[in-house]
Amino acid sequence: MEKVLISACLLGKQVRYDGNALSVSTNILDQWIASGRVISICPEVDVGMRIPRPPAEISQGDGYGVWAGTASVVESAGLDVTAYFKNGARMALALCRKYAINVAVLTDYSPSCASSAIYDGSFTGSKIDGVGVTAALLKKSGVEVFNQHNIEEANQVLQRMSR
Repeated sequence: MEKVLISACLLGKQVRYDGNALSVSTNILDQWIASGRVISICPEVDVGMRIPRPPAEISQGDGYGVWAGTASVVESAGLDVTAYFKNGARMALALCRKYAINVAVLTDYSPSCASSAIYDGSFTGSKIDGVGVTAALLKKSGVEVFNQHNIEEANQVLQRMSR
């Protein structure tokens, strides 16, 4: 049975930068959990960042730019935390390889997990199209990455893979 990587905050774990969760409840997610398909990760916490922690945003690009060396992840006070985010992404990829995971559902707007939109690096709440550091690494490695708004699409991909 195909496993799926899921952001821990979407599963109700209070791991977000502000100490909160971003719980998602769908029949599909409930079925995945009940069948033992879910592997949970929070790249920031799993790599050792604390809860709560200052908000961080990608400056000068998105996750692909971080891997290319043209963008960085910076906390609101200016501290560069790019290395933490890259190491957390590597941990996520290691889980995908360990469990042969080809599908991930990660939290959009996160500087780690976003699959379609991120905050623009200005800490003003403005969003731009882009992906987070973990999502970029997973996508570059062949994992299909979805966000909490398209779990149904992720499920369709899982069903095709299971045939």
